[in-house]
Amino acid sequence: MIKSMTGFGRSEKTNESRRIVIEMKAVNHRYADVSFKMPKKLGPFEIQMRNILKEYAKRGKIDIYMTYEEFGEQESVVSYNENIAKEYLKYMKQMAENLELVNDVKVTHMSRFPEVFTLRELEIDEEALWGFIEPVFRDACDKFVEARSTEGKRLYDDLISKLDHMLELVEEIDKRYPDILKEYRSKLTEKVKELLSTASVDESRIATEVTIFADKICVDEETVRLKSHVSAARDTLASAFLDDKESEGIGRKLDFIAQEMNREANTILSKSTDIEISNIGIDLKTEIEKVREQIQNIE
Repeated sequence: MIKSMTGFGRSEKTNESRRIVIEMKAVNHRYADVSFKMPKKLGPFEIQMRNILKEYAKRGKIDIYMTYEEFGEQESVVSYNENIAKEYLKYMKQMAENLELVNDVKVTHMSRFPEVFTLRELEIDEEALWGFIEPVFRDACDKFVEARSTEGKRLYDDLISKLDHMLELVEEIDKRYPDILKEYRSKLTEKVKELLSTASVDESRIATEVTIFADKICVDEETVRLKSHVSAARDTLASAFLDDKESEGIGRKLDFIAQEMNREANTILSKSTDIEISNIGIDLKTEIEKVREQIQNIE
């Protein structure tokens, strides 16, 4: 199945003690560029989630957003360090005696000193938490891939349509070529008659000139190769559409084919002396560029 690099997936789960929401979205990128935005508490699971994501996506700039809440569970506790408090008090008494100061230390003062009270997070059951997160993450990935596949089907239909139109343009060039030779022969004959002021024309000389002209403007090789490239692109798309394994690396392969198409179109334009073929060649290049732009969207 052809997949677009653009996609969105969302999943959430809530039970009596926890709630998690996972969203992921992606746009085009040459490689896989994944970023996570999530609470610090979920940080230890980033590696597992990255490894899972590799099963679902090969390329694209993927942003993953996660929110997490816990209900009715104490996440941290306050610890009182009596020994530290005694040390503070001992030295404050000593300072008061040595400097003849009033010792006005109160509990509120002591509580502000570093390390007297500390806030400590409770240890979490990582196995249980991961068991809660993983199915939600995989569900978001499934929906993400589903969205990419839906968009991939649209890409496939659009590319096939553009390739069909390119074949029509190439056929127009093939049909136009014999008419160009007839028109050139007619104009050349009329020009010779005009210059010689006679109805007698050396037909062999005319035939030679037409042959030379035909050789200069001949684009048979280019149109044959263009048809072959269009056929190769269609076959590549079709095989990838039916087989997930064939879809791997399809974007790069199609981009190479499109480059070759563009090369042939440029050659046709450089050989053209006919305004009609030049216009068709420009339309052909425009269509090829549209194909290349769409190819960039394929994973």
